[in-house]
Amino acid sequence: MKHPHRNSPALTALGAIPVVSGAKYRTAQGFSAIRDGQKRRRAPLVDRAGRKPPWLRAKMPSGERYAGLKRLMRTHRLATVCEESHCPNIGECWNAGTATLMLMGGVCTRACRFCAVDTGNPAGWLDPEEPRNAAETVRLMGLGYVVLTSVDRDDLPDGGASHFSSCVRAIRRASPTTAVEVLTPDFRGSEAAVHAVLASGPAVFAHNIETVRRLTPRVRDPRAGYDQSLRALEAASRHARGILTKSSIMLGLGERHEEVRQAMRDLRARGVSLLTLGQYLRPTPHHLPVERFIPPEEFAEWRGEGLAAGFTEVVAGPMVRSSYRAERALAGNNAGVALNVVNAAGKGAAEPAFSCS
Repeated sequence: MKHPHRNSPALTALGAIPVVSGAKYRTAQGFSAIRDGQKRRRAPLVDRAGRKPPWLRAKMPSGERYAGLKRLMRTHRLATVCEESHCPNIGECWNAGTATLMLMGGVCTRACRFCAVDTGNPAGWLDPEEPRNAAETVRLMGLGYVVLTSVDRDDLPDGGASHFSSCVRAIRRASPTTAVEVLTPDFRGSEAAVHAVLASGPAVFAHNIETVRRLTPRVRDPRAGYDQSLRALEAASRHARGILTKSSIMLGLGERHEEVRQAMRDLRARGVSLLTLGQYLRPTPHHLPVERFIPPEEFAEWRGEGLAAGFTEVVAGPMVRSSYRAERALAGNNAGVALNVVNAAGKGAAEPAFSCS
C-alpha cells in the first residue's frame, strides 16, 4: 500500500466537498485556506535532480504503539507535524514513544515554497482547550521527551507565544519528568515573544533557518527572513539560562557548500548548539523542485564539519527532519542515524515529504 500523496483529494471539515492540492477551501472554523500551502501551477517546475535514489525510501508506518498513538491524536483533536508533513520517520518515532505535536491548528499564515502545510488567515482563532488536551495526550502517551511546534500565526499580536507558553506549562504540570522541546516560529523577530516561551521552561528552544541566506527569499515566505531567524535564535541563546538552542537546514535546494558552512558559522555565532541537516523533498508539483539529492556519505561529512565548528551535536542524514528522535540528539550519537548504510527500495516504500518543521 502506497503512502497517500499530498495531491490526493481531501475532504473539508464538513466532509462533503473534495479539496485537491492547491485549491481553496473553508475550514470548520469558517476561514478560507489553500490546501498544501501553494496554489496550483499550470506548468509545474521540473525537478532537475531526477528520480529519487534508493536511500530515500521509508517503510510504511505500522505497529501496535503507532496505531495506539494515532487514536490518541484523534481523540484529543491534536495535529501532529509527523502526519501533516507525511514524515518518513513517523513509524520509528511513534513506536519509540516520541512525537511532535503541532499547536495552533493546521493552517499557517505564511506560504513558504517548500512547505505542505495549508495556508490562510485564521483571524485570531485558537482552541482554548489545546493546552489541556496537549498535556493529557503527553501524559497518556507516557513520553519522556516531546517536541511542540506550530504553524506561523502572524494574525496573533504575539505570534502565538503566550499560547505556546501555556501548552508547555500545562505539560510540565501534568508530566513533571517530561522534557519539552519547542520548535517555534520567528515571532516576527520579537524578543519579548521569545522570552515568553523561554519563561515556560522548555529544555530546548528550536527555530529553523531552513536554508542559506542567498536562497531564503526564494524558499521562504516574504514575511520570514534569514536575519530575522538569526535574531530569534540569538535572543533565545542570550536569555535561555541553560536551555539549549537548535536549528535546521534543508539541503538539495541549490545551496553551495561554502554557503552551508557560512550558515553554520552564523548559527554558532548566535549560540546555537544543536543542528539538524536533511534532504529537501518536494511535497507537491506546485512546490520548489529538488535541485540535487545529497548522498549519505556527504551528510556524514557535513556532520563532521558541524562538530568541528563547535556544535554540541549535529544530526545529519537524507531522512533526517528537524524533530527526528530529538531526545537522542542530546546523547551525542547522531540519533542513531546510520549514514554509511544505503537502504534498498522496499516493496510498498513510502515517498516522504518535507515540512516547515
